[in-house]
Amino acid sequence: MNVELSPVATESLAPLPPPDAKRLRGAELCQILHWLASGRISAQALTQTYLDAIAAQNAKLNAYVALNSRALDEARAGDVRRASGKIGRLDGVPVAIKDNFDVAGLPTGCGLPGAHAPATADAHAVARLRGAGAVILGKTQVPEAALAATSNNPHTGAAHNPFRHGYQAGGSSGGCAAAVAAGLAAVAIGSDSLGSIRIPASYCGLYALKPTSGEISVRGMVPAARRLDSVGLMARSVHDLGVLLHVLGGHDPGDPRSRRRRVELALPDWEPGKLRVGLLGDLGAFGIEPGVKYAFERALMALTHELENRRDVGFGDFPLARARRAAFFMIEAEMLVTHARAFADTAHPVSPEMRKWLDYARGKSAADYVAADRLLDDAVVAMRKMFAEVDVLVTPTTPQTAFPLEAPLPDNSGDFTCIANLAGLPAVTIPMGMTLDGLPAGMQFIGPPGSDLRLLELAEVCAAALDAAPAYPVGG
Repeated sequence: MNVELSPVATESLAPLPPPDAKRLRGAELCQILHWLASGRISAQALTQTYLDAIAAQNAKLNAYVALNSRALDEARAGDVRRASGKIGRLDGVPVAIKDNFDVAGLPTGCGLPGAHAPATADAHAVARLRGAGAVILGKTQVPEAALAATSNNPHTGAAHNPFRHGYQAGGSSGGCAAAVAAGLAAVAIGSDSLGSIRIPASYCGLYALKPTSGEISVRGMVPAARRLDSVGLMARSVHDLGVLLHVLGGHDPGDPRSRRRRVELALPDWEPGKLRVGLLGDLGAFGIEPGVKYAFERALMALTHELENRRDVGFGDFPLARARRAAFFMIEAEMLVTHARAFADTAHPVSPEMRKWLDYARGKSAADYVAADRLLDDAVVAMRKMFAEVDVLVTPTTPQTAFPLEAPLPDNSGDFTCIANLAGLPAVTIPMGMTLDGLPAGMQFIGPPGSDLRLLELAEVCAAALDAAPAYPVGG
């Protein structure tokens, strides 16, 4: 029997128009994937939208230092694959890459002066993204040698916070944060050695994951300190972080620190009523700003059900501040080897501040390095003791919000984030609201090794309860 559709019914089956540029650029990864799958937007049109936005805004934000001239070709290839039905998990999704990862055909500058030859191969994480069909937009801004928690660079300029021009986007993945928050990329891949992905995410109101150390291969990423380094993930929702983790995670025989799982990542099966939540008893001892402290206390009040079973915890007699300084020394020392050729290039000298850090490391001995390394072993033991008492540690992500680019860098910006790197733990940051000064602040969840999926589930539940994601400053 033939059924004749009424004009109204026929109209209801008409394809929806593509989202406008502002909606596209502010959308979460999973929404973008739905639009691509339904044919509402093509990969080529999506990529062109981001490239147009970069062309219009990057001169002001300085989020990108290099663009991929083949991005549209990669997007067109994604559309061909989608038409054939053979697609990857991220097919057609435009991604930003921090400029300390190798991307074939693009230079890996790592924020250092002088010319840099194009990389001949992709870093492992970039290769996994390409294998999943992602479109590489370009390389994002980093501080000099990706060393400090700043988005300022004496050679390539400063990446600005999209929420307030002239303010820090954070470091060292500040270019990634500026790109994602301003709608110049769907998601970004950076690095995290003492908080380098979570600090910028906090300053720019984003979601970020530092996985269990070794969960994602760092092969092809310029190291800061190999023991501390992790690939970091940044997005506009928690669920997007989970998608990226599943694409990028897994053992890599070419990375000596890659984690071969004896068991899979722990299932996301925490029950909120039974979850043992640890809180640091004296936030004032960390030099926290009043606005961040107020935002954190307000968020905890809103999460009474989700984070019900709370107790104060501490680091015991473990000297956290001294361990953070020891870890920074290890980074300085390893950079003497990693960047030896660049540091010896007198035609393109590094900054006086960088030279001061290098001279400090040169003045130390091998025994000093061993002592610092053993202090990190103590961090592992201290956190094992803590996680025998609690399931998750909840803190502000940073003691402060973004601050003017010309202001001195605070010594304590990594005090809440560094412990995850010192002990190899996973950590997630989510937006917890805006301070009275109108800047974003983040809440951090740290768990024992292998609890990445559980942390993401908890963070997603808390993010939904807080409903504190900012209105990202995405232009039309």
